Amino acid sequence: MSMDTVFKALADPVRRRLLDKLHARNGQTLGELSQGQDMTRQAVTKHLAVLEEAGLVATEKRGREKLHYLNPVPIHDIAERWISKYERSRLAALADLKKALEEKSDE
Repeated sequence: MSMDTVFKALADPVRRRLLDKLHARNGQTLGELSQGQDMTRQAVTKHLAVLEEAGLVATEKRGREKLHYLNPVPIHDIAERWISKYERSRLAALADLKKALEEKSDE
């Protein structure tokens, strides 16, 4: 799975809502995930397939049911690559500002 695939999967608000539902309660069936959606079960299935292809959703068959689980690893990878490095510089700037203010108050 590439990061482009993950970004593409996350770009759709319907898919983000499905991930939110799984975050709230992991291990849901297609029927449970389809509830409250303004679309057919077939459309939800297509969205879940995109999420699965991106590695954001994993499935497990239990008898006749297929349970869907959130896999947060790709989102963590995005945070590490695209958010953390920018956060570090902002925190360093705040630390420098605090140090400068402390030095000024010691004068």
